[in-house]
Amino acid sequence: MVKTAKAAENHVFVIGGGPAGLAAALAARQRGFEVTVADSCLPPIDKPCGEGLMPDGLAALERLGVRIPEGEAYPFRGIRFVSGGLLAEAQFGNGFAWGVRRTSLHRVMIEAAERAGVQLLWGSVVTGLHEEGVLLRNEFVPARWIIGADGSSSRVRRWAGLDGHVRKKQRYAFRRHYNVAPWSQFMELHWGSRCQLYVTPVDAQQVCVALISRNPSLRIDEALQEFPEICERLRAAEHGSVERGAMTVTHKLAQVCRGRVALLGDASGGVDAITGEGLCLAFRQADLLADCLRSNEMARYHSGHRSLGRHPAIMAELMLLLENREGLRRRVMQAFCRQPKLFPRMLAIHVGETSPLHLAGNGLALGWSLLTA
Repeated sequence: MVKTAKAAENHVFVIGGGPAGLAAALAARQRGFEVTVADSCLPPIDKPCGEGLMPDGLAALERLGVRIPEGEAYPFRGIRFVSGGLLAEAQFGNGFAWGVRRTSLHRVMIEAAERAGVQLLWGSVVTGLHEEGVLLRNEFVPARWIIGADGSSSRVRRWAGLDGHVRKKQRYAFRRHYNVAPWSQFMELHWGSRCQLYVTPVDAQQVCVALISRNPSLRIDEALQEFPEICERLRAAEHGSVERGAMTVTHKLAQVCRGRVALLGDASGGVDAITGEGLCLAFRQADLLADCLRSNEMARYHSGHRSLGRHPAIMAELMLLLENREGLRRRVMQAFCRQPKLFPRMLAIHVGETSPLHLAGNGLALGWSLLTA
């Protein structure tokens, strides 16, 4: 397993084999690096999430050479907000998004990594960093670059001294699948007084229901009582999976790289899952990081990482403003209903179909609508 010093000069070692780590590996292989990925788990690796890939996320994934077979995903055409008896929906301007089981996505990305020649070490524990590589089960492995893609509780971040947070907030997410045919062509976001509920179609006979709240004790069965329409639709449906939980963390790091170590995905900071942009952000970070490794400009990765995360962070803050402000949320929904083009324009900005520069104009339009709602 120990690599030669010559091989190490062009060797990238990725710690964490989830979608973010595999994206980093694929991007590095596209630039000609030799890549090893190590993860203590065995595939497929699951994680509670809404399981929707927006059009910009699919485009980023395709740039990494990954295409999800049609039978592994289910298309939906837009986003629907539901709150207090009001409904607003918008279709994507550039095609469909896909609902895809996290385990299916992981398997497809593994297959792409294998085809690309990435060395995958499953069930392998990285025990520390070395000034010239990593320690794999306490055995030294030389590596030129080290990428930490080991999640929001990253050990790599701590080992590299990058654990200084500028800010950090957390909420709690739970997910379960239900064996029922999707009832709409949209991913639905239902707003309640204590939580948000996402419903994403993942195949012709199954939906993914994801709950996000600030209460670690709130579970899906209890939360559904706030959403009688959804509760009724799911009443007779069998569970397609057990309920799984995780934290969704909004945090910004002071630094995302140091020396030969760079962080990516949730390990490098993240935005609240309410945006649905976590995977897309990780895929874009992977592409940027690989360019910086090739040009030996790690400092550029830090500034580029900040730039990539700025727009999703703004959208997350805007959406979280509505979380516990029922009056404001109602006025926003009324504005969307009064001006049917407003929500589609905001969705187009969110998924990268139009420039973020339009956000100011749409913000002014929304502000005026709130005043007149």
